[in-house]
Amino acid sequence: MEAVHRIYEIKGRKYTSPLAISADVHDIQRFATTDHLPHGLLDSLLPGPVTVVLKRGLFGLIALRCPDNSSGSIGVRVPDCNFIRLIARGSKSALALTSANLSGKPSSVDVKDFENLWEHCAYIYNGGVLPSGRAGSTVVDLTKLGQYKILRPGSAKEETIAILERYGLAEDSSKNISIISVMGQGAVKPRICGTHNMDMDHDDRLWCKWFNGDGS
Repeated sequence: MEAVHRIYEIKGRKYTSPLAISADVHDIQRFATTDHLPHGLLDSLLPGPVTVVLKRGLFGLIALRCPDNSSGSIGVRVPDCNFIRLIARGSKSALALTSANLSGKPSSVDVKDFENLWEHCAYIYNGGVLPSGRAGSTVVDLTKLGQYKILRPGSAKEETIAILERYGLAEDSSKNISIISVMGQGAVKPRICGTHNMDMDHDDRLWCKWFNGDGS
């Protein structure tokens, strides 16, 4: 809980603005309910520039300790970067995830863009200057059986819809919008902040990860 509070403090982020978590694709079922989804759907969407919103699973309900956890949903992001996924697997948990910038400020495209945050980072991973494009990930609500709702178009809306409809999902036309909750683990300081340069992955090319030094 303290680590999650520190994320909000460092970024100057409102507690009503939720974070996502980062986990390996095959670990998502530990934190979210996935048994209502067609077999193979998550593997087709992820890794990539998509954040999926799902109902929190048993472990997520136990481990979730966020400032505002009134929602029963959780946002899950699996960046298309082996380095980040290895960290997630090595931590044996999910990682609290956020972009490396102050809340409300423009997205960073280079580690120097968030130099004012370096003092809060135990390590900085420099993946190089990122190509243009700040649309962020496409956020899709998959909490309802057989339905999807695009919550944010992002950088891969058309590709995401094509995959969802190929698996037989229909667009949810209701006006109810799910709220993503955050599950954070670990130390007070982010252990790594940095960039990675991967095609078709905009939202988390710049990121901060919070996790314990012992990998837990």
